[in-house]
Amino acid sequence: MHLLATVLVILVLLIHVYIVLLETVLFRTRGRKVFGLNAEKVEIMAPAMSNQGCYNGFLAAALAVGLLHPVAAIGYAFVVFGLICVAVAGVWGAVTVQKRILYVQTVPALAALAATVLAR
Repeated sequence: MHLLATVLVILVLLIHVYIVLLETVLFRTRGRKVFGLNAEKVEIMAPAMSNQGCYNGFLAAALAVGLLHPVAAIGYAFVVFGLICVAVAGVWGAVTVQKRILYVQTVPALAALAATVLAR
């Protein structure tokens, strides 16, 4: 079960690395397509999306610290905290932006959280 939990946490981490890239450096190109925005909207939204990407980077960082921390209890705390934050952010995104966010962000985070807790 520990291996499954680790793989799921890594999956959530990689999803968030991709989200960070979409919302920051790729927002005017790939991000525009993914979010379905025209050029004018992209220019208006770019600063806010870059800021949002920064926050998603912090979520990914929490998971990375959790996976790599040499003290198991501290690593576990970072992973659990990071996954809960991802799940809550996904619910908020689904309510305020797009329902699809629930499936892309919250469902994988909750699966990883369940596997992590059960593996302990």
